[in-house]
Amino acid sequence: MIAAVLSTAVAGAQGVKPAGHLILVGGGEKPAEAMRKFVDLAGGPAAAIVAIPTASEEPDTGSYYLELFRDEYGCTNVEVLDIKTRDDASRPDYADLAANARGIFFSGGDQNRITRALQDTPVGTAIATAFARGEVIGGTSAGTACQSALMITGEGDFSVIRANSVELAPGFGFFRGVIVDQHEIARQRSNRLISVILEHPDLLGVGVDEDTAVWVRPDDTFLVMGAGSVLVFDASKATVTRAPGEDGKDLLGVRDLRVHILMPGEGFDLAGRAVIGEVSTREDEGPGQ
Repeated sequence: MIAAVLSTAVAGAQGVKPAGHLILVGGGEKPAEAMRKFVDLAGGPAAAIVAIPTASEEPDTGSYYLELFRDEYGCTNVEVLDIKTRDDASRPDYADLAANARGIFFSGGDQNRITRALQDTPVGTAIATAFARGEVIGGTSAGTACQSALMITGEGDFSVIRANSVELAPGFGFFRGVIVDQHEIARQRSNRLISVILEHPDLLGVGVDEDTAVWVRPDDTFLVMGAGSVLVFDASKATVTRAPGEDGKDLLGVRDLRVHILMPGEGFDLAGRAVIGEVSTREDEGPGQ
C-alpha cells in the first residue's frame, strides 16, 4: 500500500512542468542572499508573501517570520497562515491568501505536520496552483524536506545503509526528479539519503547542508547559495547489490555511484545530471547565458 501511494506521488509530480521557483534552505542560518532572492522573485518588498509555520510547535514562529521579513528584508505585505489542522487549511480566507500570494515560505520543525495538514486541502491546492503559474516557494529544514514527491519523514534507522531503513511519505512534489534532505553534513545524514537513492535510482538525492540554500529554477537547474555545501547522489548508472537482511532490510552495496559536492556559486543541471560551473543569478537567464 505504501509503495502504491509513493508511486502515485512520483507520477503526479512528473506532469506539466510548473513555472515557479524554489528557495530551499537546509536549516540553520538562512543565507541573506537566498532570502533576498526569495523576496525579489516574489516581486519585491511590497509583494504579497505568506509564511506558514505549520511544521513548528513553537507559538511564536509566526511572529518571528513577520518580523524577519519586515525588519530584515523590508517587506510590507506579509501574512501568517496559522495552520495546525486540515480544518485550518480548509478556511476560505487562508485559501484566498495562498492563492494570491507571490511568495510562500514554510518554517522548519516537523515535515509530517506540514503534509498531514495541507495535502488535498483548499490551501494546499492554492499553493500548488500558485507555484504552477510562476510564484516562488521557500522553506527551511522541514519546509525543505516536504518539497520533493517522496519525503523523508525523519523516522527510521539512519546508522546503516540498508533497504527499507528510511521511512518515506508523499511530499508536495515541487522539487521534481529528486529526493531532498536537509542538515545534510551538519547532522551526518548521508546514510539515509544514500539508502533511499539506492532503492530509487531514477531519482537524484540532493542533500542541503545548514546555512546553505538551493535556488531551483523552472529550467531544471539549481544554484547553491550561502555558506556550505550541497551533496548530490546519482545512482542512475550504478550497479546496486544486496545481501539478505532480516525483515526485508537488505544490506545495500553499490558500484559507480556518482557523488557531487557543490560549493556556493556552483550549479547543477537536473535534467542532464551534470554540474554547471557557473549559474547566472538572474531569474530570466539559464545556464551559460
